Amino acid sequence: MLIGFGLLMLYPLIWMLGASFKESEFIFSEVSPIPNPVTLDNYKQGWEGSGIGFGTYFLNSTIVSGLSVLGNMFACSLAGFAFARMEFRGKKFLFAAMLATLMLPVHVLLVPQYILFSNLGWVNSFLPLVVPKFLAVDAFFVFLMVQFLRGLPRELDQAAKIDGAGPWQTYWRIILPLTMPALATTAIFTFIWTWNDFLSPLLYLQDPRLYTVPLGLNAFLDASGDSAWGPMFAMAVLSLGPLFGFFLAGQKYLTSGIATTGLKG
Repeated sequence: MLIGFGLLMLYPLIWMLGASFKESEFIFSEVSPIPNPVTLDNYKQGWEGSGIGFGTYFLNSTIVSGLSVLGNMFACSLAGFAFARMEFRGKKFLFAAMLATLMLPVHVLLVPQYILFSNLGWVNSFLPLVVPKFLAVDAFFVFLMVQFLRGLPRELDQAAKIDGAGPWQTYWRIILPLTMPALATTAIFTFIWTWNDFLSPLLYLQDPRLYTVPLGLNAFLDASGDSAWGPMFAMAVLSLGPLFGFFLAGQKYLTSGIATTGLKG
């Protein structure tokens, strides 16, 4: 029964995979996901794109997602270390304010953020998509790091202090190497969310040469109804490859990271 439900949930993915190998006139006319005949023209046409190769979109998404992963891993772990292991004035208020940002809908912040980045001259560049990640703006990952760090013995900090290590040395040499499960969880979720993000690139990127994969897929759709469904499905299948690869590579750390941060269901 579980296998049956699993196949039912996977049917849209299986259908899309089959449609990517079908000729355009057979995509919606056949119920079966098995292509007959099989063609690779959709992959060729989709990769060549309309003047801009789809490889450009893959490169742009890789740059944005890679920098976002590095930014969140560094900034959120540093902020989490400050909240979990250091004492300073206003700590409880700032932590509560940080958690309160989780309750704000993303759409509430779109207009003021756009005005800010427009005044900075960052529109039509990767900066609005990447720079905030280095400022620990993702409260969920900060909270995740705090929960993980609270489970580490305080004696580690005391021993490092006795040996003459300051806060930065304690974070970099003692605490950071022990947070690998939480860092892997942060990296995987950041990569998946950034790679699949459609709204933010749509707002800030105007040059087609800067488009990410979601915007590249949207370019195959035509409002007049003459949409290139076959190439779009083919490129959608390829776009899933990095997601599956990144997830499978860090699956072991993801499971242990969620289990040790108090966030398991």
